[in-house]
Amino acid sequence: MSDASSYTPRDARGYGLAEWLYPERFLLSYAQVLMNPLVDAAEAASSGVRRRVRRERRRRLVGRSYDMAAEIARVLPPRARVLDVGCGSGFIAHHLSGLLGARVTGIDVRRSADAPIDYVPFDGARFPAPSGSFDAALLCYVLHHAQDQRAFLGEVRRVLRGGGLAVVYEDIPEDALDRAACAAHDRAWRARTGPCRFRAAADWRALFEGAGFRVVSERRLSRWRNLAHPVRRRLFVLRAADQTRPIP
Repeated sequence: MSDASSYTPRDARGYGLAEWLYPERFLLSYAQVLMNPLVDAAEAASSGVRRRVRRERRRRLVGRSYDMAAEIARVLPPRARVLDVGCGSGFIAHHLSGLLGARVTGIDVRRSADAPIDYVPFDGARFPAPSGSFDAALLCYVLHHAQDQRAFLGEVRRVLRGGGLAVVYEDIPEDALDRAACAAHDRAWRARTGPCRFRAAADWRALFEGAGFRVVSERRLSRWRNLAHPVRRRLFVLRAADQTRPIP
């Protein structure tokens, strides 16, 4: 005759009774059933906001690029062959190509450009282009990233044809706000391109002249062109010192 005390104890989970024996688990499961739709809705809303923010950023980037391309097009002849050095997203080159009615080539250290342009990646030093192959070169807030600025300008001279132009946009730190913004920019880019070198306007002119260029046009720009990076800026149009063809 069997002894009742010999029965093996059974875990209540084997009978599906765990939730009733442990009320906190039952309440947690019930809360999850109630909260999951709310969590899914919140995630969907958050994803939608992120998409809208990305679209707005892209829209502003494309708009600013068009404004700069239109500004540049005013100092270049129609159908000019242009090299956009450090073209980034490529939208300036893309807009400028349409405005000038010519192909604009972009080069950068990135693997590819976002805009549909003639794009070639490069190492940040030697331009992947034959000597004397372009009518103009653009350096839009790029020169301060160059680790050897004089050698970089030497590459610009090398790829320009006789009478070619170099169009240079640069940040000009003149006061504490400018210097703070430039310092923040340096911290953001130092790991990718090395330390940034910003200069006063007179120092940029001296560098251009030392690299064999002369400034044929110069204009001060508003610091508020980019609210995320409020720095005083200048637009320089350069020609090699030994090239005397008049500016178009």
